[in-house]
Amino acid sequence: MSADFSTLLAQAGYTVPEAARVLGYSEGHIYRWKRGEEIPRESVIRLLNMEIDRRRDAGDAEKTFTFIDLFAGIGGLRRAMESAGGRCIFTSEWDKYAQQTYMANFPDNRLPAGDIRQVEAEDIPPHDVLVAGFPCQPFSIAGVSKKNALGRAHGFEDETQGTLFFDVLRILMHHRPAAFMLENVKNLKSHDKGRTFEVIRRKLTEDLGYTLETRVIDAGHFVPQHRERIVMVGFREATGFSFDDVQLPTYGTRRMRHILHPENGTERPEGHFTIGPDALVSEKYTLTDKLWAYLQGYAEKHKAKGNGFGFGLVDGDGIARTLSARYYKDGSEILVGRGKGKNPRRLTPRECARLMGYPDDFRIPVSDTQAYKQFGNSVAVPVFAEVARVMAPHILSLTKAEPLKKVG
Repeated sequence: MSADFSTLLAQAGYTVPEAARVLGYSEGHIYRWKRGEEIPRESVIRLLNMEIDRRRDAGDAEKTFTFIDLFAGIGGLRRAMESAGGRCIFTSEWDKYAQQTYMANFPDNRLPAGDIRQVEAEDIPPHDVLVAGFPCQPFSIAGVSKKNALGRAHGFEDETQGTLFFDVLRILMHHRPAAFMLENVKNLKSHDKGRTFEVIRRKLTEDLGYTLETRVIDAGHFVPQHRERIVMVGFREATGFSFDDVQLPTYGTRRMRHILHPENGTERPEGHFTIGPDALVSEKYTLTDKLWAYLQGYAEKHKAKGNGFGFGLVDGDGIARTLSARYYKDGSEILVGRGKGKNPRRLTPRECARLMGYPDDFRIPVSDTQAYKQFGNSVAVPVFAEVARVMAPHILSLTKAEPLKKVG
């Protein structure tokens, strides 16, 4: 009940003091319900659900097209599409910790579907746009070659069966949405000497009949982080969409000082990230002497060999390396300097959220380890919000902007 109540509270958008005022109970009651020490009355749960429905319906009234969010993570692509007027009507994410963060930040009042491989295409509601940050898996090129040698036909399934990209294809084939937006690592185009991307291109265009435009975009145009990702946009019919219409701010305009905790009392302390009246970063994020000595030794060893491996030290004027899902291990790719004679520190999860373009009201309900993994796996939201902005009129040109009907 503790996790359920906390999730409902977050989805309703209430802080503990606000919930106490609205629900007519003391803050002590609210905290005991959050901790699972007491069970809230059914009337309390009903009121929270009513507020969640009100928030969702109010948001829906402003939306102009529908989309589904596959391999959703913590909802980065969803935030991007919603910023362009989209309404999410289906979500799939298998990781239970990512589900917790997703649920805490979107007023859906339902758990995302789990493993998309277990979901039939016909069980997914019709939609205008499919968005997915699908994992890149090797395709069975050798298996296809063998079938060719044996004179056997191969087609839609043979080259992609067993990969998660296959699930994107089967849903596109079944529903034929007006458009899609896909995200992957920059190296997707060069993977397996270009053969992997060639399969993707051919399946989307020749087999399914979609247009396909791609562009590698560095998040450093929007956030202080060097992070290159390939964006793939397709439409059921040619619409004139072009990545040349995407407006990229001057690279490096935003620096680390824009996302680091100021530690001067101008922001409120948050959880265990920052403490005290000046909201100082907790000492738990400072590297131990042992770890700092190890990282310096590791960097020196590789420098002597002529390698570039080592830690990435930044200050307020710098731009960070790419935040990865392994950041929880030692934080070596992005370490914040703390002055001469002091060990550097890791970013806090809140700073990681800012580095990926999430607003400060984005809730982080999981452990630091899980939060680091989630933000490291996320998209840089402003990049995809800008692509979604350019996509929106082209989507509407195919859907004719028909009034939305409430789902469910």
